Amino acid sequence: MKRCPACGAEYSNEQTYCSADGAALSPAQETAAGTPGSSAPPAGSARRVPIFVWVLVGVAIVLSPLVLILMLIAVPTSRSMGKRASETSAIHSIRTIQQAESMYESTYPVNGFACSLTALGGDPSAGAPSPATAQLLQGDLASGEKSGYIFTISCKDKVTTNGADRYTGYMVTAVPQTVGKTGDRGFCGDQFGYIKFDPAGGTDCTQPLQ
Repeated sequence: MKRCPACGAEYSNEQTYCSADGAALSPAQETAAGTPGSSAPPAGSARRVPIFVWVLVGVAIVLSPLVLILMLIAVPTSRSMGKRASETSAIHSIRTIQQAESMYESTYPVNGFACSLTALGGDPSAGAPSPATAQLLQGDLASGEKSGYIFTISCKDKVTTNGADRYTGYMVTAVPQTVGKTGDRGFCGDQFGYIKFDPAGGTDCTQPLQ
């Protein structure tokens, strides 16, 4: 487009002179974007941020300390629940071992009680049960480690007849793999079915389990 400098009238690019006053036409002034007739925003003007963005920013600022506090509370609580679950599993495992010992004594009266978890365990596919592998415990517990606890069996009160030892008592213990992390208390059980615990996480079990 061309514009008349005198009257401001606009003409096509083919027109050379203004029809009204005969003035020579000049090209119309283009905007900064290069499009005739369009209006550019004033220099230094900024695009407005929607109000909901500011609301979200404000909410995030207010909630950040609350989220941090909740996280600080949740982490110790989660650890405490994990240790409690491990201790509950350890108590259940001791009872399972006590049941297996009773079955072992009934099955092999000459031997009495088993003196190791290996004797209570065993792979059924390896052959028939025997005093060395009675197949009365599952593999995870027979291995001596389960749910963050370490299990051991020690025999006591043996009777020797014709050169053969028959054990009439045993002690099974369960202690945390890492005291304070996988559990706080140690547990002990015997042939009488009792379970006691050591609050320090060891095997000095003096307090009865309630």
